[in-house]
Amino acid sequence: MSGNNYRGAARTNAPSAWAIRRRHAKTFLRWVVSSVVIIVPVFLFSTLITFVLGAASGLNPAAGIAGDSVTPEMITRINADLGLDKPLYQQYLSWMQGILTGDLGTSWFNQVHVSELIQQRLAVSISVAGMALLIGIVFGVFLGILAAVNQGKWIDRAITGLTTVISTLPAFVVAIALILIFSLWLRWLPSAGYVSPSENFTVWLKLITMPAIALSVDVAAELARQLRTGLVSTLSENYVVGAIVRGLSWPRILFVHVLRNGAGPALSILGMKIPTLLGGAVVTETIFTMPGLGMLSADSALRGDVPVVQGTLVISIAFVLVANVLINILQGALQPASRRRP
Repeated sequence: MSGNNYRGAARTNAPSAWAIRRRHAKTFLRWVVSSVVIIVPVFLFSTLITFVLGAASGLNPAAGIAGDSVTPEMITRINADLGLDKPLYQQYLSWMQGILTGDLGTSWFNQVHVSELIQQRLAVSISVAGMALLIGIVFGVFLGILAAVNQGKWIDRAITGLTTVISTLPAFVVAIALILIFSLWLRWLPSAGYVSPSENFTVWLKLITMPAIALSVDVAAELARQLRTGLVSTLSENYVVGAIVRGLSWPRILFVHVLRNGAGPALSILGMKIPTLLGGAVVTETIFTMPGLGMLSADSALRGDVPVVQGTLVISIAFVLVANVLINILQGALQPASRRRP
């Protein structure tokens, strides 16, 4: 076969750019579906543990609902109305059926649907946790990039030392310090309460700023440290040196190539820090007197309102799982190599 015929045959047999993109899209779609499907058994196992913990508490609302004139017959009737007289496996199946249909049960003490109570408090927690996540990502990425591009210099050592110190500070310590500085001394920000952003956006922003900062400190510190590690490792790769030799601009090398390939550890740590935002909300909402899910869960646990505690835990579990799936999808989109299965 002549050289021209050989090259023509090679071009004919070579896959087109459209076929390559379609194959990559199918691979990515399969990986996304597998990432979503894997959370189903995790969710079922987590809800099972949540139910078992509630059942193991041994709490019974019958006496509290009946009041001082309680009789054994009244307790039996109330337990039957609440389904507490059924075997545990039947209670669990009924509870799971309710979860799948959006019914999280009814509060034992005020007879209000748990989903309604959560809906009333959800906006508060989303406001604080969302702002904390935004602050943590912005400052974490900025400090991580700044430390990486100045590797070995004083600014790198300063950022590393600062993030190491602040990552050890509990959220309640940061919250108390912020109240002392910005509320008591400077009188810039209110120290307690909550209003809806639709009611007064400026006041809403002032009220959530300190709780969000208190929750974001640990996220920003860990994100900066992990991003710095990933970027320093990526900056030493041969393709980065080649891009510099070819004359590509430094911002393009950093933000298009290096950041994309070096963000893996930071994305992983971000997925691990999302549960800490929800856990820290219990403390920060109590300190700042914010009627969010954290305070609802804490108050319900203190008075033994098991359905409300279980409902808040289920919502928290769902948020954590969804957030981790989104982070995995983002990581797979930025780094195709991470989608490969062993």
